[in-house]
Amino acid sequence: MQMRSKTSQILFNYWNDVRQNRLAPKRFEIEPSRIAPILSETFILERLDWDSYRFRLAGTRICDEFGVEFRGTDFLDGWLPDDRATLQRHLQTLTRQGGVGLLTLEVGTPLSGHGTYECVLLPLIHTRDTIDRFLGALARLDTPRPAAMGDRQTVRRLKSAEVIWPDGRPHALITDHSRQTPLSPHVRNARIVRIDRRHFRVYEGGLGKTQASTDASDG
Repeated sequence: MQMRSKTSQILFNYWNDVRQNRLAPKRFEIEPSRIAPILSETFILERLDWDSYRFRLAGTRICDEFGVEFRGTDFLDGWLPDDRATLQRHLQTLTRQGGVGLLTLEVGTPLSGHGTYECVLLPLIHTRDTIDRFLGALARLDTPRPAAMGDRQTVRRLKSAEVIWPDGRPHALITDHSRQTPLSPHVRNARIVRIDRRHFRVYEGGLGKTQASTDASDG
């Protein structure tokens, strides 16, 4: 599955350019001015522990569409129990192996129906050589209905969760210090991962490293 939203594509290409061939870029290397056109749809998460991922920043468009100020809240709050457990494992995989997370979610409101969103999660290194931040974007894939007065997006349902390896397989820094067997370079098809009776596809590569048509930046 390719990234469907332009916001996800711009942010991924910017992050990949800054990353170069490393596991992940440093947090201080992210320049908000470089992703100014999509800044309102971006956010940054801080990993407090394996089960807590706090919003340090959240763009104005995200907060407006969900009717809540996300800063200081936990990314894992507001999900159904099965979806929360799946996301915990997904984020742990991204933290340990440096993959890029790609989520599709459905969000419902009591009055305005449902909306479909794409969320991309891009690992960052803050202080030590471990992933403890995520640069992310949340963009709507369908056309929103006019919001009803006082309507808030309250129900989130995970439709898909995928891992994309920017280098085609887990980074050498990971494979050198683990018992994993690196994937053969010629394997390019998606692998199927089964979690809690669900099937998720894991892609080897994802988007190519192409120049985005718009300048990227961060929030």
